[in-house]
Amino acid sequence: MSTDAWSIGAVPVGRRAVNPWVIALTVTLATFMEVLDTSIANVSLPHIAGNLSVTTEESTWVLTSYLVSNAMVLPLSGWLSNLMGRKRFYMTCVLLFTLSSALCGLAGSLAWLIFCRVLQGVGGGGLQPSEQAILVDTFPPAKRGMAMAVYGMAILVAPILGPTLGGWITDNYSWRWIFYINVPVGCFSLFLSNLVLEDPPHLQAQREARRGQPFRIDYIGLGLLALGLGALEIVFDKGQEEDWFSSRFIVV
Repeated sequence: MSTDAWSIGAVPVGRRAVNPWVIALTVTLATFMEVLDTSIANVSLPHIAGNLSVTTEESTWVLTSYLVSNAMVLPLSGWLSNLMGRKRFYMTCVLLFTLSSALCGLAGSLAWLIFCRVLQGVGGGGLQPSEQAILVDTFPPAKRGMAMAVYGMAILVAPILGPTLGGWITDNYSWRWIFYINVPVGCFSLFLSNLVLEDPPHLQAQREARRGQPFRIDYIGLGLLALGLGALEIVFDKGQEEDWFSSRFIVV
């Protein structure tokens, strides 16, 4: 591949010019961390169940809780990004994901671990949509395919690496370290994001135009959307285990 395929002009960030590939790698780092967490805990469930004195079946809620909250936030990411500003929303998601990862590692009960995993899923749910939007606004049309390929490699490799890495960490250290490893990565991602990310001009213009105007929110619609997606994720995740619609839990 020629070097021209990777060469691209710098993007202005404040008073500085930043190479777009630095921005791409910065946002891909957090997305890789988030996608990795969807699978890294799978092989650690027996250790988690034994350490927290619960059954293996109960420990599967460690996975389900993360996937449910993640699915609930995904469709809201665009709206929240416009409301808060893309950089602020993205960094808030990384911060929440990092803090909740630390709390997951400190969990002393299954209920607390599930609660922290819900927070982790909320933080992680906004990362993938935000990265795609950042890449689209950062790269010109001719280079977006290459940028999306880097993003695609991250979300393909992370789930494959997750079980292997999770098993190795659990066997050699502790299941708690599958969450602790997110903390330095998240802090580094926050540091880089603060340096190289900036909202695109069109988003800044939209926020300026809305300043001082009332912002209407369809709370009922948002609530029903989040509830419906969360319930659907539970059906898919627990359906086979609960015998699908023969289970009162699934029907309710």
